Amino acid sequence: MAGRTFAIGDIHGDLYALQTLFDRLPSANESDSYVFVGDYIDRGPFSAEVVAFIRELTDKGPAKVVALRGNHEDAWLRVIKGGWAEFVTPPGNGCLAALRSFTGKPMPGEDERPTAEEEKALLKGSFFPKDVVAWLTALPFYYEDSHAIYVHAGLPRGKKGFLHPADATSKLALLWCRDEDFFRHYRGKLVVFGHTATEYLPSELSSYTPEDPSDIWAGPCCVGLDTGAGKGGFLTALELPAMRVYESR
Repeated sequence: MAGRTFAIGDIHGDLYALQTLFDRLPSANESDSYVFVGDYIDRGPFSAEVVAFIRELTDKGPAKVVALRGNHEDAWLRVIKGGWAEFVTPPGNGCLAALRSFTGKPMPGEDERPTAEEEKALLKGSFFPKDVVAWLTALPFYYEDSHAIYVHAGLPRGKKGFLHPADATSKLALLWCRDEDFFRHYRGKLVVFGHTATEYLPSELSSYTPEDPSDIWAGPCCVGLDTGAGKGGFLTALELPAMRVYESR
């Protein structure tokens, strides 16, 4: 018999929210799973510590831990492989905050720019420890259990409807797509995703507190979990199959 799955939304360096959320989750056993939907780093002040928390959780047991790749993890791997200035330069992506976390320096101020040395490190992603790069590289693009399919962003549409992640010709769509067609029209096995802040999802379709767009978004066949951790919001977990919601706020 399948155990419980606790799906956790985008964290973005918000260690306090992560710790608070886990203090509120029920104790897990060997039949249970934690599924993180990606985006552990950038924006918040504790990217390195969030990564360490998840990696240590994997070693602690007894529950299974699945950490999916988010678009921010994917973007940094692209930076490390060949550079991507368009990602690391915009302040809104929060890349300097990640660098400061991994190098043990204070969180940058709102308008603070990187030093010349930091800019070089950002453009190459050279501040990431080798073991963290290996961990990022190994993160899967999706996960599926008896309760749901879990992806970071959503499912792409094919000629005959929305594609199962295993059938997606480009796995990047699972990380980067932000498609209202998916949010509104997907029908099938439950899909749990992050990436798009719930306040931007069609509130009239949500069965969970539609009067509060900052809460999780529970559409007809998919659930959005990005409630803004690391960017002024809070962190949310969804327990399946009970559909019980836990929050850090």
